[in-house]
Amino acid sequence: MPPFAPEHEGTGGRRQIVLATVFLVTALGILYLPQGAQERTAWTLRATVLRPFIATQERLARARMRAREVGRLQSEVDSLAASLATQKAVSDENRTLRSLLDLQARIGPAFRPATVLRPGTPGSESMFFVDLGTEDGVAEGAPVVDRHGLVGVIREARPGMSVGMDWTHPDFRASAMLADGTGYGMVENRRGEFRELDRLVLNGTAYYESVPVGVAVLTSGLGGVFPRGIPIGTIDGVAEVEGRWRKSYWLRPMVAPASVTHVLVAVGETTTDLSSAWPADSVLTREQVIFRERVHRDSLAALADSVRVLRARIQELIRRDTTAGGRP
Repeated sequence: MPPFAPEHEGTGGRRQIVLATVFLVTALGILYLPQGAQERTAWTLRATVLRPFIATQERLARARMRAREVGRLQSEVDSLAASLATQKAVSDENRTLRSLLDLQARIGPAFRPATVLRPGTPGSESMFFVDLGTEDGVAEGAPVVDRHGLVGVIREARPGMSVGMDWTHPDFRASAMLADGTGYGMVENRRGEFRELDRLVLNGTAYYESVPVGVAVLTSGLGGVFPRGIPIGTIDGVAEVEGRWRKSYWLRPMVAPASVTHVLVAVGETTTDLSSAWPADSVLTREQVIFRERVHRDSLAALADSVRVLRARIQELIRRDTTAGGRP
């Protein structure tokens, strides 16, 4: 077989010149044809010779339009994703603030809203600051509550701020009663090996009284520290039995202090019975609150999955349009 010999360079150049000359003469000839003949010729060229080029141009135009639409959708998805990332925190804070406003309306002007700040230093996990002080009417021993119940008590009141302790502090004490008023006792903190194991215990109840699990425990108003009717927790079983004269019960706290960011602080005399301020259907244990928050997070996660599916669909459209635009 003879070796391959490349085509002579002059042949390609002459062919291009001939083709250019033919196209030029054809164009000049069509230019001098009558209007009707020009239109028929143009239609014939578009339907035959120029048809692949026109189809490619149309595909490119559609790809550019779709790319602009995909870009717009991509920006909307990015905005939705950014909004979704901040929605939980904002919605939780709004829900907390709305519930506090409702609670303040039921309690009255004796309580004022405040923001909680944690010191963040070792050994002060049970302490907190509020941005209200003596200038606002806060005094030592003022109760601190939130939408679920008792948070703690003010230990030190200063002109511009106050220092409080929550129920996880070893010195926390609250005179308490059962929601139906049939039993009384003293609620105290019981430290665990870890802070997550801190619990509340109701001491001093009569031995012969059997309290079922789930009964709400409220402040009794005795002792002059806390007003009557603030939810503390619910009975979670028997803790101790001493002889045949006294029982103590574990409580499930209404409030998780670590998650508290906004509270109501007493700024005056609080001798009024506050039982009606927390309706029975609003008294939720920490576990019930966590369950509700989990349901809320699941709904947000489902929305996030929809956003991811939409984003993947947009990327698929981009790849498809890119492939179609590059195809001759």
